[in-house]
Amino acid sequence: MSDHPALVPELAITDLTKSLNFWRDLIGFTVDYSRPDEGFAYLTMGGAHLMLDEIAIGRSWLTGDLEHPLGRGINFEIAVQDLEPALRRLHGVDWPLFLAPEEKWYRADKEEIGVRQFLVQDPDGYLLRLQTDIGRRPLQE
Repeated sequence: MSDHPALVPELAITDLTKSLNFWRDLIGFTVDYSRPDEGFAYLTMGGAHLMLDEIAIGRSWLTGDLEHPLGRGINFEIAVQDLEPALRRLHGVDWPLFLAPEEKWYRADKEEIGVRQFLVQDPDGYLLRLQTDIGRRPLQE
């Protein structure tokens, strides 16, 4: 069995260079491999994997017209050890946050799962929710 996850999203993007500047340089992903002539890159960060595919270069599997922001209706939750490095890099280039850092507790059956998180959009409008685990507690009723 492969060490790749069973689900790896492939995002249709408008500019591979701009997307790599965001995903790699600001968020902290690593390019595992790329095909620049096809506008393609495979990225990883910890257990998170994703593919970037520039629209209209090579094969595109588009199911309809695209308009900005792309990826409406979805956010990608990405677990990280520490939010601060990405926040510092984003702040350093005045990249706007969709949601400022917050502590949030989510109900999961008879307990709550706590995270510290923030949301940011990539150059094409895809929404990312970077979060770090802050623990579990009994359900507060």
